[in-house]
Amino acid sequence: MIEDLKHENDDADIAEAQRIAEEAEGGSRHVERGVGKWLVPGLAAAWSIFQLLLPGAILLDSTIVRSIHLTFAIVLVFLTHPMIKKPRGGRLGAYLGAKDRITLLDTASAIVAGAAAFYIAFELIMMQVYPDYTGIETRQGRPILRDIIFGIILTIFLLEAARRSLGPALAAVAIVMILYSFMASRMPLALSFKSVSLTKYISKMTMSTEGIYGVPLYVSANIVFLFVLFGALLDKAGAGRYFVDLAFSIMGRFRGGPAKAAVLASGLTGMVSGSSIANTVTTGTFTIPLMKKVGYPDYKAGAVEVAVSTNGQLMPPIMGAAAFIIAETVNVPYIEVIRAAFIPAIISYIALLYIVHLEACKLGIRGLEKEELPKFLPTLLGGLHFLIPLVFLIVQLVVFRSSPNKAAFYAIVSLAVLIPLENLWKARKGEGGIRAGWTGALRKAGKQIWGALVAGGKNMMGIGVAVAAAGIIVGVVTFGLGGIITEAIDHLAGGRFFLILIFTAIASLLLGMGLPTTATYIVMAALTAPVIVALGAANNVVFPLIAAHLFVFFFGILADDTPPVGLAAYAAAAIAKSNPIKTGVQGFGYDIRTAILPFIFMFNTDLLLYQVKSPLYAIWVFLTAMLAMFAFAALTQGFMRMALKWWEFIVLAAVSFGLLMPGAIAERTVNPFFVGSQFAEGRGSTVLVGVVVLFIYALLYGQQILRGRRKKAITV
Repeated sequence: MIEDLKHENDDADIAEAQRIAEEAEGGSRHVERGVGKWLVPGLAAAWSIFQLLLPGAILLDSTIVRSIHLTFAIVLVFLTHPMIKKPRGGRLGAYLGAKDRITLLDTASAIVAGAAAFYIAFELIMMQVYPDYTGIETRQGRPILRDIIFGIILTIFLLEAARRSLGPALAAVAIVMILYSFMASRMPLALSFKSVSLTKYISKMTMSTEGIYGVPLYVSANIVFLFVLFGALLDKAGAGRYFVDLAFSIMGRFRGGPAKAAVLASGLTGMVSGSSIANTVTTGTFTIPLMKKVGYPDYKAGAVEVAVSTNGQLMPPIMGAAAFIIAETVNVPYIEVIRAAFIPAIISYIALLYIVHLEACKLGIRGLEKEELPKFLPTLLGGLHFLIPLVFLIVQLVVFRSSPNKAAFYAIVSLAVLIPLENLWKARKGEGGIRAGWTGALRKAGKQIWGALVAGGKNMMGIGVAVAAAGIIVGVVTFGLGGIITEAIDHLAGGRFFLILIFTAIASLLLGMGLPTTATYIVMAALTAPVIVALGAANNVVFPLIAAHLFVFFFGILADDTPPVGLAAYAAAAIAKSNPIKTGVQGFGYDIRTAILPFIFMFNTDLLLYQVKSPLYAIWVFLTAMLAMFAFAALTQGFMRMALKWWEFIVLAAVSFGLLMPGAIAERTVNPFFVGSQFAEGRGSTVLVGVVVLFIYALLYGQQILRGRRKKAITV
């Protein structure tokens, strides 16, 4: 069975993968005794409880909520992340890198940073409690000395918190941006704008909702936290293991079954996880040993898990927490983001299933035996209660159009009720029945809920700090840097719009190597998404704003498996006992179709269902795009039913392009013969091109079948 096979993998390797995930999500410091043992869990749980009370029980000003949210995040970061990651020689090095205790320096830093983050909330609360109090709102643009001091402290400690929890990339970019804004007038003419004064910087960054306390922090505080908490609650309840078992019961017996099960399990987990690293460890602990058992090389087993876990962030409804920020930034309803991302996310996952199938065919890999797999119906029914809150969440968001925070809140409440009921149901099977075991069942349920509250807070501290620090960059761009960036990229690209997209993609990949997906999206959305839109219009290329934002988001995701930094690859390699660089390179190879899709939907917005009204045409777009991904997967793998010949590569490339860009072909081949007709102006010509290309694809596939039969006959 799966559990027995899992134990064949060395516990040390699994522990190493879990360590990578824990340090990435919840900090590297583990205090086992004293007050520190309870301080961090207590603060994390208190944060979760505070966020849970916001949708209905507590009514607070939005800025106060953002301030408290950042206060919890920045305090937890200083308490859980030492100043240096690896303790160095000498007493000072050991002190600064201590991982078994919370040092006095970090405690003091947490207090000072927390006070600076809470300052704006304190000012607003004092204004509400004491009407005569001259609060921060009365001196917008005219900060007093106290405002300036707290603003400087907040900036310094926020950047340090970002460095500790996320690495140096975001902090370094923010520092460069800040210095640039203060010295802008001294720059060469092409790079200059009016320098920012300290008063203007403080007014915008720390006293308003245009900088640190901007839209990203608002979305993190009001929406993202609840979804992360929902995912933590599902995980503590055992949903991760259930998704793996269910996936194996469905896919395990097929060719390359464990790899296909990994795709399905990670897709289900990724819907609510929002973290590629956590997804890798949650499902990879089970799937990677099984992939190796049936014949996948170690690095390919790890790479499959990396690819599917990375793609988990594409899956609605959470999409790595960025879906909600995209909605607020683009100023569209959340459901429109889900609608736009739906086809690219689904076809990307289905294509990955096809890729692992082709790999299994090339390697001659079979599935697992029936006796080694869980039975489908008992497995499905045994964890059906995990699907209830998930379905409830999706129905609330998609059907009833509830606000995301309300939908997540009610899904959490429903799951919190189901967890004790599940434990009581299991207790009835024990010795003495439910009367003897009800106290133990409720105690276990309480531990699961408490663990979820702690995990929710710890998982969110990095996101909270990231979005706040990214707010600095967003604020600096509005000082005048945005126009300079537009001109610089336009000059580098020489007016060629495709080069602009390539520069943006490379920048997103490079920046994403050191940042979580959400922070990468925020920074690149501020720096390059407006540039894409502006320069696209200048080059007579018109497309929806959401396309530019999804373009940036997709490439930020791919950075998680891009060597040499991709942490998901390191976690998978630890479980697979493979080389992490080789694993990451192979994972990126599997994900290359995800890198192609953003370029396609920039020019074929039908893939985003933009202005697509007909359900039948939407289904047609989905089916042709999926088959295009199959063709592209076969092209990259060099295999369909058998190894490709040189001319088949060319045909598959043409098929992929024809199915993904039928409109571009129709404009040059079909439409000139039907000028002014409804056929040309509508989507008739696009469909005609798709039908012709599908016919060519069918001929190629049929030819492979015949060639395979002839080869078999000759062999016999």
